[in-house]
Amino acid sequence: MKRCPWADGSILEREYHDHEWGRPVHDDRLLFEFLVLEGAQAGLSWLTILKKREGYRRAFDNFDAAKIAAYSDAKIAGLLEDPGIIRNRLKVRAAVTNARAFLAVQKEFGSFDAYIWQFVGGMPIRNSRRTMAEIPASTPESEAMNRDLKRRGFKFVGATICYAFMQAVGMVNDHLTDCFAYDEI
Repeated sequence: MKRCPWADGSILEREYHDHEWGRPVHDDRLLFEFLVLEGAQAGLSWLTILKKREGYRRAFDNFDAAKIAAYSDAKIAGLLEDPGIIRNRLKVRAAVTNARAFLAVQKEFGSFDAYIWQFVGGMPIRNSRRTMAEIPASTPESEAMNRDLKRRGFKFVGATICYAFMQAVGMVNDHLTDCFAYDEI
């Protein structure tokens, strides 16, 4: 079965590619999970994040934004000692800050899903890329998302992180055209 070349590095990457990456997500909890994980990935490989994903789910109360928004300084200090996650102070604090901003967006728009999908007009953008070299680091849509998220107080959401998020949650289909998943989605 032909798949995107980045997914051939490990079983974790293959499973993630085959069952999650690029498939449209409309569940607020899962959207928040991807937002936190994409921010945590900055400067690291996605494989590193996939290996720690269960640790993140455990440490961050299964990405319950209301619980995370209420984290105390003591809880944050404990997270910085947890080897199951990336123990970067800025990234951990960003997750708490983002939980608060996420809740504000939910309150304003009714759901984070309703807010975030507006950046692609509510429907996935179907790209037709033949090689990995054709995939950009960011797009006008991810730049607009980045600007608006930052305006709302989100951290670790640059245009490149936003584009990776868009790819992960299926806002864009960046599976290569010869990948089995391209036509599935």
